[in-house]
Amino acid sequence: MKYLILFALLLSSLSGFSQNNPYSVRSYHEEGNKAPNTHYIGEAWLNGVLQADELFNYNITKATFKANSTLDWHKHSGPQILIVVGGEGYYQEKGKQPIRIKEGDILKCTPGIEHWHASSKEKDVTYLAIYTGGTEWTEVLTKEAYDLVAESLKQQ
Repeated sequence: MKYLILFALLLSSLSGFSQNNPYSVRSYHEEGNKAPNTHYIGEAWLNGVLQADELFNYNITKATFKANSTLDWHKHSGPQILIVVGGEGYYQEKGKQPIRIKEGDILKCTPGIEHWHASSKEKDVTYLAIYTGGTEWTEVLTKEAYDLVAESLKQQ
């Protein structure tokens, strides 16, 4: 009986340490919503994993571009990091040669540098985009330009 009373007292004293608020948990495994087809060709899905607020001053968005989908040229007012978590795609900065990107790659996009990123012709690509600031769309990436990049990177 003495141990039972001691156990009850211990439990009641620990209850003051319990959490009053639930955890805020989101999953990047959720596909998200189909993006409106405004600055790309093909099919894209977006999951806004984290929206910037007064404590966290950056956004995290999971983006999935289905195979043979392009994203237009754009630049950001703040830095952007792309973490490729699945598939393969292409990335190019203005004035530089395009590259093939794949799962495990991490790209740092400098503020103000025009670039585009998209899926490969053969495979979907999924990445986490970590960024601050806004996006300025600068130029349409034509299907013909995308096809030329795909052809040039076919051997890689």
